[in-house]
Amino acid sequence: MIDSELRVLVVDDEAAIRRFLHAALTAHNFQVFEATTGQDALSGVIAHRPDIVILDLGLPDMDGIEVTRRLREWSKIPIIILSVREHEQDKVAALDAGADDYLTKPFGIGELLARMRAAMRRISAPGAVPIFISGELQVDLTRRIVTLKEQEVQLTPTEYDLLRVLVTHAGKVLTHHQLLREVWGVGYEKETHMLRVNISNLRHKIESDPTRPRCVLTEPGVGYRLRVDS
Repeated sequence: MIDSELRVLVVDDEAAIRRFLHAALTAHNFQVFEATTGQDALSGVIAHRPDIVILDLGLPDMDGIEVTRRLREWSKIPIIILSVREHEQDKVAALDAGADDYLTKPFGIGELLARMRAAMRRISAPGAVPIFISGELQVDLTRRIVTLKEQEVQLTPTEYDLLRVLVTHAGKVLTHHQLLREVWGVGYEKETHMLRVNISNLRHKIESDPTRPRCVLTEPGVGYRLRVDS
């Protein structure tokens, strides 16, 4: 269930999309504000102080990726991209600019709400106990202990660092470049094979069935997401 006090800013120049989202989100107890341009979006975040932004990329005055970059200069507000653009490079560009998630149109309102819950959960996480639990997986960030089905899992330092980054951004799509930069450092952004090998090794240790991963999910051509159970 989503808190009735939460406010969302919907940024889209298509009136039909705004009407649909307004009706659907209002029915789920959101207070909805609307913007039709990038400049209106930037002003709207200041004026309405929303808890989350749903942002289209194809705006009449500036690209949604530029809006994301500008917001990220001063705000950590969750941003979910909702766009007809399906190309991998558009998804990667938006996520690298600072978006929290990316859905392509058409979309299901149930999936959108789940992505919104995950994004907002990350915002409230700093005050919580640093123990991540999803299904049978548990990660104690304070003691650096990982357990699966209550059995401790032995990870290499690199595997643990990779899992730690995924846990820190749980529910969020992280691009290959973001993961390589955070785990291995600047200069390793093109070493995608190294990332794939370590993801595979990590899955063999923390997934009940590595061939059908339920924790570390692949976003084809883009990156990976650590699943967050609702």
